[in-house]
Amino acid sequence: MRSTLLLAAVLCAIWMIAADASPQSVCYGITSNGRLAHGCQLPSGGNNYTTYSNLARWLGRTWVHCDVVEVIESAYASLVESHPEKRYVYGETGFRTGGEFKPHRNHQNGLSVDFMTPIVDGDGGSVPLPTGITNKFGYSIEFDASGRYKDYEIDFESLAAHLAALRQAAEERGMGISRVVFDPELQPPLRETSSWPEIQDLGFSRKRSWVRHDQHYHVDFEVSCRPLSEWDTGTDT
Repeated sequence: MRSTLLLAAVLCAIWMIAADASPQSVCYGITSNGRLAHGCQLPSGGNNYTTYSNLARWLGRTWVHCDVVEVIESAYASLVESHPEKRYVYGETGFRTGGEFKPHRNHQNGLSVDFMTPIVDGDGGSVPLPTGITNKFGYSIEFDASGRYKDYEIDFESLAAHLAALRQAAEERGMGISRVVFDPELQPPLRETSSWPEIQDLGFSRKRSWVRHDQHYHVDFEVSCRPLSEWDTGTDT
């Protein structure tokens, strides 16, 4: 019995040492011209969220800076407590080592994440945004000026609550959010939500970008990055 406990203690110590020795994520450059070393892949889902596409995840399109993964998971966990009935979907993030990420113009250094817009159905229930090959995994969905698409409607309260949770989780880790891109025409209802005071200074886009950003909102996180010139192709093999 004593030898078994001793073995377990030794294995635990080895595991802890190995965990501490794991390389930390490093971002290089900027979101529109950067790279990532030692990134982490977002999980396929959790209690209240899911990936926009398991196929895209398998293809390696859901990698980010590991600190960003912690923020995202922490935010979703807090929403389980505060908004247990709400359902969320995350979208594209980037490749394992960053770099060009078509068709996006950024998402290159592990700090950019697309979140699919939370919606309610005709009965007012929170449901995941429908994503699949036929609608480009949700990215070809178009909401009208009032935030409606077929029998669905944007859940602005859930969207604002999610941004507030992301901000809190980021700040708890000494991080921040530098930008939120969401269709300016759809932003007014956000200002009427209960979470607006917590998110009003997050740097929302004021002009429509080349992609409308109605079926998703793009979030850039703030992490200290190294110059792109320091990127070494052998740092994350």
